[in-house]
Amino acid sequence: MTVLLYTLLFLVSVAVTLGACTLFTNAIEWVGKRFNLSEGAVGGVLAAIGTTLPETSIPVIAIFFGASRAEAEVGLGAILGAPFMLTTLVIPILAILLVVYAKLGKRTAAFRLNYRDVRGDLSFFVAAYSVALACVFIPSRLAHAVAAVGLIGLYLYYVKLKFSETDEEGGEGGGLEPLLFARKAATPSFGLIGLQAFIGLAGLALGAHLFVLAAETIARALSISPLILALLVAPLATELPEMSNSFLWLYRKKDRLAVGNVTGAIVFQGTIPVSIGLLGTDWTLVPTALITMVLAVTAATFLLAQAAWGALWRPWLLSGSAILYIGYVVYLYWA
Repeated sequence: MTVLLYTLLFLVSVAVTLGACTLFTNAIEWVGKRFNLSEGAVGGVLAAIGTTLPETSIPVIAIFFGASRAEAEVGLGAILGAPFMLTTLVIPILAILLVVYAKLGKRTAAFRLNYRDVRGDLSFFVAAYSVALACVFIPSRLAHAVAAVGLIGLYLYYVKLKFSETDEEGGEGGGLEPLLFARKAATPSFGLIGLQAFIGLAGLALGAHLFVLAAETIARALSISPLILALLVAPLATELPEMSNSFLWLYRKKDRLAVGNVTGAIVFQGTIPVSIGLLGTDWTLVPTALITMVLAVTAATFLLAQAAWGALWRPWLLSGSAILYIGYVVYLYWA
């Protein structure tokens, strides 16, 4: 009965998180529109941050407010699982969907991207995550703190570059959905936008708290490591809003928004949540967690090489990154 109850609580936490993320993302995109920000800044920074807040709120609550080692492991799993899933599963799914949409006659089977942006995003991530990976083998809290500050600075520099872009630099001019709190308003007020964003943030915090509680209890009842549960389940649940946004943008032939939302999230996940882990834990990782970091860097480097090789992402080759995810799942099953 306990497992069933907390499984239900887990599902409720996912539902709350998804709903809250939808509210916040919609509101933050309207902030971008009202302030006349470029499409790159809205898709690669504002939308990416909005859709990655669930993964960020989970480690913050688990690491800084958790009372047990298990909760800290859930936090680390949320930090490391997201980059792993984005690089080895989400982008390959985008490639597969591109081919499916083409087979259905909805679009061509080729990505239309600003590959300079793609190379830039992936280069930021590979550099940042490589630093975080190196910190695993340096048992110095001072070194970890310096690395954390450096990663935060790196992300702020990334944001500065994104906000310096203009829509003439490859923007697709995609419109936004109406504000959920004012569907009939052509230009909603800042008050309604702010209210919706605040409610979304509150829902994200609540969903994260429920998830940490449910994950720890289920893991204990089933003798499953909370870290493993968080590495695979948490990112899959919390990446759903991001994947949905990207899938829809791809269907509408807005490839820069679709891919930029994912690569922007990859950069965020490789810097800000990692900094939280470096500052809030001793950053000592078990092999299963360490492997996800190695695979994420490997997959991102593979994606970067493809973007640099003739400035073209080939869907059939891109989808091959999913082999890393599948292989890791098989490894966990037999380990």
